[in-house]
Amino acid sequence: MDIIGTILWPIKWVIELILVAFHWLFTATGLDPAAGITWVLAIVGLVIVVRAALIPVFVRQIRSQRKMLEVAPELKKIQDKYKGKRDQFSREAMSRETMALYKKAGTNPMSSCLPLLLQMPIFFGLFSVLNDAQAGKTGVGVLTQQLAEQFSNASLFGIAPLHSSFQGAMEANPQQVAVMVIAAVMVVLMTGSQFITQLQIVSKNMSEETKASPTFRQQRILLYILPLVFAFSGFTFPIGVMFYWLASNFWTMGQQFLVIRNMPSPGSQAAKDREERLARRGKLTRPDVEIVQVEEKKPQRQQPVGKNRAKKKGR
Repeated sequence: MDIIGTILWPIKWVIELILVAFHWLFTATGLDPAAGITWVLAIVGLVIVVRAALIPVFVRQIRSQRKMLEVAPELKKIQDKYKGKRDQFSREAMSRETMALYKKAGTNPMSSCLPLLLQMPIFFGLFSVLNDAQAGKTGVGVLTQQLAEQFSNASLFGIAPLHSSFQGAMEANPQQVAVMVIAAVMVVLMTGSQFITQLQIVSKNMSEETKASPTFRQQRILLYILPLVFAFSGFTFPIGVMFYWLASNFWTMGQQFLVIRNMPSPGSQAAKDREERLARRGKLTRPDVEIVQVEEKKPQRQQPVGKNRAKKKGR
């Protein structure tokens, strides 16, 4: 076993366990164990388990993004300080000051990619499980040879096996046009959902100060690079793997929609929209405004003065 296989072995074992568990669950409800819908639902179950386990990582990502907003003005100052200076000394000094600022704030610009990076081993693990199943190999864990054959031969819409890819269908003799069409649609949906997921953050959940910082440029680059990567590589992915990634993207879109709507970044367009919604409902509060109560001075009551005392006061 090579190094990559050794690394993926425990991941594949867990993936097989989750897939077989959901496959058994849906089979127990009356679904055909060899049907494509049964294994597709098992893949959806795998997505739910994986993304639910990554919720703490997502929360950490949101906190890191909040810290990035806090350091955005300081990043802009560093950028202006070394603006136009292209010598190596200035670039190294700028890099040192930027990293020191990140370290002080306890954040990192790459933290927004953390959930994506953590999913990559699972992504390749599922890819490996499908490839092994296509070759009729028994899984490393609970995926028996019978289940492996069922998983490999299960078809999406009854015409596109989960192990098929656009490239494989194109190279087949004769070409599998129906599989090519379904795979192409899956690639478009996967690429589009990835783009919308990144666009949600860039367009609505960033303040004007953040958009003027180097962090925004990195986000803009990721906005176009990541979908292009999946667009070109998606043609080689099995349909089962693409379905996993598509379902995961839909989870991310819904999760970010709820976070951006209810907990937007301060100063962003989403925060302004939230204030308008709360204002229309009469629920807008200003916790940052200090309410000072001024006590009204009551007039002192004059005590009654006796006659003798009044005469003395008159004198």
